[in-house]
Amino acid sequence: MYSYTEFDDAFLAERNAQFRAQVERRIDGSLTEDEFKPLRLMNGLYLQLHAYMLRVAIPYGTLNSTQMHKLADIAEKWDKGYGHFTTRQNIQYNWPQLRDVPDMLDALAEVNMHAIQTSGNTIRNVTADHFAGAAADEVADPRPVAELIRQWSTDHPEFQFLPRKFKVAVSGAPHDRAVIKAHDIGLQIVERDGVLGFQVIVGGGLGRTPMIGKVLYDFVASEDLLPTLEAIVSVYNLLGRRDNKYKARIKITVHENGIDDIRARVDARYALIRPQFTGVDQQMLSRIEADFAKPTFKTAPLDAYTTAYDNDPVFRSWADTNLADHHAPGYAIVSISLKAHGATPGDATAHQMHVMADIAAQYGHDELRISHEQNVILPHVHRNDLPTLHAALKSAGLATANIGLISDIIACPGMDYCALATARSIPIAQEIATRFDELKLEHEVGPLKIKISGCINACGHHHVGHIGILGLDRAGVENYQITLGGDGTQDAAIGERAGPGFSADEIIPAIERLVRGYLDLRSEPTETFLQTYRRLGLAPFKAALYPEARANAA
Repeated sequence: MYSYTEFDDAFLAERNAQFRAQVERRIDGSLTEDEFKPLRLMNGLYLQLHAYMLRVAIPYGTLNSTQMHKLADIAEKWDKGYGHFTTRQNIQYNWPQLRDVPDMLDALAEVNMHAIQTSGNTIRNVTADHFAGAAADEVADPRPVAELIRQWSTDHPEFQFLPRKFKVAVSGAPHDRAVIKAHDIGLQIVERDGVLGFQVIVGGGLGRTPMIGKVLYDFVASEDLLPTLEAIVSVYNLLGRRDNKYKARIKITVHENGIDDIRARVDARYALIRPQFTGVDQQMLSRIEADFAKPTFKTAPLDAYTTAYDNDPVFRSWADTNLADHHAPGYAIVSISLKAHGATPGDATAHQMHVMADIAAQYGHDELRISHEQNVILPHVHRNDLPTLHAALKSAGLATANIGLISDIIACPGMDYCALATARSIPIAQEIATRFDELKLEHEVGPLKIKISGCINACGHHHVGHIGILGLDRAGVENYQITLGGDGTQDAAIGERAGPGFSADEIIPAIERLVRGYLDLRSEPTETFLQTYRRLGLAPFKAALYPEARANAA
């Protein structure tokens, strides 16, 4: 992973000292809250429903064990003993005291971490495939270029006050695990005639007006990537709307002007600025790539793994759901579920973070990843170590065998924490997971992605859930709308609204009817919920959701 230079250390120390002085001025009353707000947002500090919240960047979701231990230490010392991993591969602390935040930032700096640009109308944390550097289907590791983009965008003088926040995601595999088509800019590493380059997608995004991004360029060479990105963001900075924050994202800019007009503007801007890029960025990329050299993989027998898989049904169930193929023989990618039935999706206690850090150091080549699906990944684990690893996870409550299943739910913090939320998300996720655990149906149901947002901002990605749930306020009462058929992969699609919403008391039975309806509708046990929906369309699923409407029609 990337190693900080003296420049990085000095830059971060200066930023933290600056913010410490700003916090002191806020505490002594020299700054009002209105004056302090833009300063704290530049350093990832929000004022939530009940308290401040610090959002810490985990660039492209990559951590080592030392960093994970530090995140645990911060949770223990300055928060309530846990952290919340987000859909942007960040971690949030929900209960810090304002006076402690500078100390938290200094503690993060000790392990090359920060909270810069995790908020504000700027380029946010660059995300990537959480299987990066390990996936069997990978064309190239996307993290070096994600790090290059992070360095280019951090404190970029032109892009600190964009019309709205701006999000970039990078994928290095044909199977999109980074939801690149729902980002302001999505980058797909592709190969053409033996040369690696990038397909560039612009104008994706969820929220109030969800849109799937459009291909701006089929192939951009590596040496042309940064000037292309700078041209895109420059055009958006000039053209994006500032008169209406709901229409300020680049997705609206692309929609209102058309992809051809945007491409022409980007081409013109690119022609002006390309000579300024003299190859220094490629020199930096070469140095960054050296930091991401693959670990030395061991060769070992698989006897322990095979014995456990053949004789331990609990281990076998976990292996079947939580392991993915690795490019190295004998290795697997391990997904650690932070979705124990009834738990808060994405939350991990300090103890659990320490356990995951220790396991990564001992069995995982000292690497961890955070997924946008709010789970933790050990990207490089030899299969013969898996039985021992599984036992360690089990002792910490981290061995839930549900990755990709109905209880592996993405959920935003909702009205339990967020000042913008209009409904609760966490209790709904907990009740769905608990209900299907009681029914013992989730393994029979198979792959099914439920995503829940507590307001129209869609931080829970509900638009691209196979089943999406949006919580709204209807005359002071929580109301939950359901969308169906969304997809966040390379076949990205925005879900269709099924019909009228449900109250908090009605939503769990509605989801149960929907899932039982799917089990009756699928052509065979291997046909997934999404495949069935795409084959049959909305009508039969709507009939399962609203049986009273069907009865009245009869």
